[in-house]
Amino acid sequence: MEFQEVVRRRRMVRRYDDRPVDPAVVARLLDNATRAPSAGFTQGWGFLVLEEPADVRRYWEATAGPERLAAPDRWLAGMTTAPVVIVPCSSKAAYLGRYAEPDKGWADPATQEEESRWAVPYWHMDTAMAALLVLQTAVDEGLGACFFGVPPAAYPGLKEAFGIPPQFDPIGAITVGHRLPDTGNQGSPARRPRRPADEVVHRGRWQGER
Repeated sequence: MEFQEVVRRRRMVRRYDDRPVDPAVVARLLDNATRAPSAGFTQGWGFLVLEEPADVRRYWEATAGPERLAAPDRWLAGMTTAPVVIVPCSSKAAYLGRYAEPDKGWADPATQEEESRWAVPYWHMDTAMAALLVLQTAVDEGLGACFFGVPPAAYPGLKEAFGIPPQFDPIGAITVGHRLPDTGNQGSPARRPRRPADEVVHRGRWQGER
């Protein structure tokens, strides 16, 4: 598929059919994710990949809880049909350690001053860029996918359920599967227009443009 077509077709898919996803395709999703840029080429990410039905079910039990699963709303009922869940995780410690190496030469990574030198938390940003590559690759493979947040209160249970190391934190999760036609819950893009580029692009200056 042409790149512009991948970009045009990319959307969050919230319902899937019951066909499994080819493991070779899942492997390509993850291989492309590792091509994302990262500060200092730290690559401080990790990806929990859940493909077995029992593991997918455990994910939803850990994040949504048995009560919600017993009486799911429309969003949850659709999302739980996905045969694959990928949980991208970021490691702040990896970035602090990387920038304490000789070619970067920052201070002791254990100090607060080290973290304060970062303009934004690039450990999260870089992992988010990797997640976008998963979404784009899914489109290129003829699949649907959806990135969504994990409730912070669910982090401890999720990490314990799947043995996620303490230094890694989920930045969200991605469902992947064969897309079903939309059946009503089409998300915010169905209710809000896409803002055109000339409304959000500011050339040369933002305020007081001439």
